[in-house]
Amino acid sequence: MPTFSNPVSEPMIHSVPPQSATAMPRSNRPPTLPLALLLAIFAAAVLFSSTSRYPQEPLLSSVQRPSVRANWAVKSVVRTPRFADISRIRRSPKTFAIDVSEEKVTSQTPIASRPDRPGIEKKSSVQIQGYDPSRFPGPFSKTKVLATVGPASDSFEMLEALWLAGVDVFRINLSHGTHEKHREVVKNIRDLEDKYQCVIGILLDLQGPKLRVGRFKDGPIMLEKGKSFRLDMNEELGDINRVTLPHPEIFAALVPGTSLLLDDGKVKLEVVDCGEDFAETKVIVPGKLSERKGVNVPEVTLPISAMTEKDKKDALFGVEVGVDWMALSFVQKAEDIKELRSLIGDDTAKIMAKIEKPAALQDIDHIVEEVDGVMVARGDLGVELSPHQVPVVQKRLVSKMRTVGKPVVVATQMLESMISSPTPTRAEANDVANAIYDGADAVMLSAESAAGSYPVEAVTTMESIIREVEGNPEYRIRMESGASIRPKPSDAMIPAARAMARHINASAIVCFTTWGRIAQRISQERSTRPIIALSNSQKTARRLALSWGVYPIYNACDPQECVSADQISYEDFSFDKVIELAREVAAKKSLAKPGDMLVVTGWQPGGVQGANILRVVQMLEE
Repeated sequence: MPTFSNPVSEPMIHSVPPQSATAMPRSNRPPTLPLALLLAIFAAAVLFSSTSRYPQEPLLSSVQRPSVRANWAVKSVVRTPRFADISRIRRSPKTFAIDVSEEKVTSQTPIASRPDRPGIEKKSSVQIQGYDPSRFPGPFSKTKVLATVGPASDSFEMLEALWLAGVDVFRINLSHGTHEKHREVVKNIRDLEDKYQCVIGILLDLQGPKLRVGRFKDGPIMLEKGKSFRLDMNEELGDINRVTLPHPEIFAALVPGTSLLLDDGKVKLEVVDCGEDFAETKVIVPGKLSERKGVNVPEVTLPISAMTEKDKKDALFGVEVGVDWMALSFVQKAEDIKELRSLIGDDTAKIMAKIEKPAALQDIDHIVEEVDGVMVARGDLGVELSPHQVPVVQKRLVSKMRTVGKPVVVATQMLESMISSPTPTRAEANDVANAIYDGADAVMLSAESAAGSYPVEAVTTMESIIREVEGNPEYRIRMESGASIRPKPSDAMIPAARAMARHINASAIVCFTTWGRIAQRISQERSTRPIIALSNSQKTARRLALSWGVYPIYNACDPQECVSADQISYEDFSFDKVIELAREVAAKKSLAKPGDMLVVTGWQPGGVQGANILRVVQMLEE
């Protein structure tokens, strides 16, 4: 066992060189203290220093304080029966002795990492003596995993493997593939739902307007710094002096001094002169330019719609196959969201705005008000903004969405190296962790799961990072203080449910919701307890798959025969029946055992809109 040195400097006892009695009379010598008294003073000083370092963190009671043994070299998660109280453990050798290496860890309790995923083991990195991990409230991660489907993952077998590894929502990217292929993917996902009687969300990502230069006569060119280069509407093949830019809307928005970014910002041009069909530019950042490379104009709001004709057809296709979310690319203003909503209708799919342009940040308040969720799409955002600005924007957007209570996804290049490597870089793991610490509802995999060589490993890695962060006391501290939630009168029962679940150490919060608003509001509170959302709407259940900590359950039934846990009917409403269903669901999903407590909330007919009833119920013996 390693030794621990007290961080507070120890009192120094200075020795006096021995002198003869004649050199100094006894009456003039400094007073001496008995050895026992010196030791008592020293012990009191050490005790005072160890307690005064954390005056705000009282020790847990002997019942709550676990005995933990692990290795300091292994960044292990300390799991206690009282998740919310973990930050109160005093960091001292007396209560935090760790000395076991990773090779000696033997805790592999066979408990599902998610309550709806059979056959997955929870592998705890810490052995806690006298503690049963199966009673830990919330043995699954709360932050959701969104994975892109592509050639590497579009078969039923791969989709099943990804879901079992931890994916909650699958993303279909309409920038690639055909409608026939995407229809097959949707069918595979719905077949997966039927096989496991679970809820899986589908997000359809619209391509948006792609602004690209034309083709070159002799292949790629090399633009040199300070040289002139012309962009125009001439359809002739380009050369070292010019190239076609078939987008009159860009020329209409240009003024001298405007910056143009080509090929994801690798080449930068500055407009010197311009007209309705041309722009004379100077090369600011030189580089190689190939045909059909993208063009970004970060400094202006382009007078174009966020939807092309292709996007409109794709959106209607999404409505046809029944996707749950639609992500709109290159949103610049709230009107872009309204345009898509008017096309697909109000009750078809939730709309997510991809924040990729600086113009969107200027109108972000109106966009957030209009949209159902936001994706921080850091790829194009990192092109149009300086790289050092992206982390600040990410944190700002996550905080804003938490405040309003709408889902927020952090996306792009999260585990980029895992496209070709079975393990991520340390920086990538830190990037994912930071998004989770910020409070994101979901983190997303793009090419890692769509076209990479290790899609399952990428999901497993992301799930592991989520678990490690969510088990950290610092995460709970941030979730407690990370958002300024403004409760409404109709929401008053939600904070009460969260507080009650914490104080009575409830195993889960169960809510009944038709439209998803109650479940989403509980998710906004970031409770340490699992949130079981029971809904009589399949659409609602699937949409909630993206919300932090919410595990939606749905199964259609005849109102006269609704007796099983997954069968919910609001006709002939009886809250006693609600409680019975809550107990059955918690038992079936292994979220509670006989004797455990549940907090049940929902809307009871005749009361105010929103959650208007709150009950505490106890799990009964089988």
